[in-house]
Amino acid sequence: MNADKTPIAHQVVLVGGGHSHALLLRMHGMNPWPGVDVTLVSDVTHAPYSGMLPGYIAGYYDYDEVHIDLRRLCQFAQVRFIQSPVTGLDLREQRVQLQGRPSLRFDSASINIGSTPQMLQVPGAAEWATPSKPVPALLDHWHTIVTEHDAGRTPKNLAIVGGGAGGVEMALCMHQRLDRKADIHLIHKGTEILSTHNRRVRRHFNRFLQEHGVHTHLGEEVVEVHHKNVRCASGKTIDADHTFWVTQAGPAAWPSEAGLQCDDTGFVLVSDTLQSISHPNVFAAGDIASMQGQPRPKSGVFAVRQGAPLFDNIGALVKNEPLHPYNPQREFLSLIGTATRSAVASRRWLAHESPLMWKLKDRIDRQFMRKFSEFPEMDTNKTLSPEIANIQTLKRDDPLLDLKRRAEMRCLGCAAKVGGSILRSALLRIRSQAKGTPSERVLSQLDDSDDAAVFPVPAGQHLVQTVDYMPALLSDPYLFARVTSIHCLSDLFAMGAKPYGVLVQAQVPFGADAIIEEQLFQMLSGVVDALAKHNAYLLGGHTAEGEQLALGITCNGFMTPQEVLHKQGMRPGERLILTKPIGTGTLFAGEMRLKTRGADMEKAVNHLLVDNEAASNILQNHGASACTDVTGFGLLGHLLEMAKPSKVAIQLNLASIPTLSGAKSTASAGILSSIHTQNRMASEGVTNPAGYVSHPTYPLLFDPQTSGGLLASVPANQSESCVQLLKKAGYHCATCIGDIHKAADLEQPVTLQ
Repeated sequence: MNADKTPIAHQVVLVGGGHSHALLLRMHGMNPWPGVDVTLVSDVTHAPYSGMLPGYIAGYYDYDEVHIDLRRLCQFAQVRFIQSPVTGLDLREQRVQLQGRPSLRFDSASINIGSTPQMLQVPGAAEWATPSKPVPALLDHWHTIVTEHDAGRTPKNLAIVGGGAGGVEMALCMHQRLDRKADIHLIHKGTEILSTHNRRVRRHFNRFLQEHGVHTHLGEEVVEVHHKNVRCASGKTIDADHTFWVTQAGPAAWPSEAGLQCDDTGFVLVSDTLQSISHPNVFAAGDIASMQGQPRPKSGVFAVRQGAPLFDNIGALVKNEPLHPYNPQREFLSLIGTATRSAVASRRWLAHESPLMWKLKDRIDRQFMRKFSEFPEMDTNKTLSPEIANIQTLKRDDPLLDLKRRAEMRCLGCAAKVGGSILRSALLRIRSQAKGTPSERVLSQLDDSDDAAVFPVPAGQHLVQTVDYMPALLSDPYLFARVTSIHCLSDLFAMGAKPYGVLVQAQVPFGADAIIEEQLFQMLSGVVDALAKHNAYLLGGHTAEGEQLALGITCNGFMTPQEVLHKQGMRPGERLILTKPIGTGTLFAGEMRLKTRGADMEKAVNHLLVDNEAASNILQNHGASACTDVTGFGLLGHLLEMAKPSKVAIQLNLASIPTLSGAKSTASAGILSSIHTQNRMASEGVTNPAGYVSHPTYPLLFDPQTSGGLLASVPANQSESCVQLLKKAGYHCATCIGDIHKAADLEQPVTLQ
């Protein structure tokens, strides 16, 4: 272990990617907590910035300008990112419960999940109205409306329920973006819009609404929502092709259900140190928090201001130092947009409307967002490990000092393995989690008392075996293990074999026993869940401690000799099919350099999680003569492994090769995998590379793939139906990428077109 690093002794889980947590993560990237393992859990990769959303709706900003790329931010902060909805909190066991995957252990946690408009009690609202939060759902709906409008199908009527600043801005901005062609109805149960602002501000916006032609319905409470209209308590019915709900916000239910003390409305009660008043190791900030004795309106202003004290106080708690109070301001300047590149400044009695106020608001918002798009240059040669934090010095009485000394004196060889009690505890938890699920079968052959796995080979079948090893390419150990398992099993599917079982070699970073156990539990859970789909067994393995998370897997399976698919065997007249897009190498290289968009990584990971079993079956059923999986040597390297021994020539169509979103951009920027130069030597097998070097797909021919697709040759008359079935089976990018001909030159069998 390097002298400037320390083992992890404390786990912090940040729930939600709100403004407070985004600022905390940036601060952590600049000045990390020593010996602390930090995880951000968010249901979205891109977190919206509330201050710029009205401008986005009006068409003044693009998507990236108004969203914080959480995956990129976590990469900068050297923090683990897990994309998953949170379903609950187990305060006794100190675990964050996630949807569809194992829960996460924490020593300290922080909640910054915002709030949502309360509309469920209104009949029809949940079915026919779109709330302003969660924002991704709002923007998806708005994008559909804008697309239809731009195609000449503008909706006749839009209803917006709520006359606060959010509702008023939304009404004006939607009307502006739809070229004032739709009838906008603003419905508010109060007698005044913007009731928390002064009379002069209200006068300004009443005028703006009138000038825009927005129909204002005051003193009207919506009591029922239908497909094409809303009905008010007065009996009034208002036509609405689309209804948006922008009323007073409420909290998620799970913090209260978990046992955190909340106020009368369900928001988490916190002290002036932002700690839960019932559970001091749990913090809360932003809209979800309610400061005891100091109530404040739900506003992004407070979430932004809470970022720094939240970072300081969690760090102080970890180091057993005194925490400091946060004193929220009582008043703040509001800059409310008018949708015409002007804004109204509102505070106490102030109400000043001017284009200069819009410029001020725009400058403030852009300055804030630059914090999350412009980072200090990072050392790309440095191993980015979220499990180990940088440290400069340790105090003599620091509890991490003893753990660091133990780490530096760690034995090697077999003594470097994880302790038996830790391993048994992790496996016990996995067995308990798997009970009554398909994963239970995966563990049924696991016997702690035996030194090796023993299993029979069925009569008439051959044993097929392969091995693979990966350092962690994803910071989420559960997801990393699933991807690695799928990647390793792919070698069996490429040959037409059915998996039987696996042996794992798991390496976890050194740390406190509970943290090592948690890392092992998450990683082995990912392996077990990946195997469950294929009815394969976890047969055993080995554990070790090292500087970073890593996983090796030995897979075995069975097949009859007649069913085997080899790399060689391609025949002239056949067509070449690729089942998955390429580009993972450049995207992961870009992520290390903070150059890959989180949305592109999210799409790439979704492809990584698609295994190749169904594709193998479909290709075999369509008479595939040869097959391989595209992995580390890149598409061209693996294609040459097929073409040369088959003694055929390949006409490869660059334009038809599917690529991952963002891969061409990062590759064209020169962001390439470290093995790309070696892989590029495969260009010697191409007859005409010079004419295609500038083609955007050309560098991706040498891009190493993780959990790549299958590359196979099938009879030409079977290729179209094969591709259609692959698409139906979930391989949406499957396509024919070339044709196979008689060999003219075995040294250069591939021709580009």
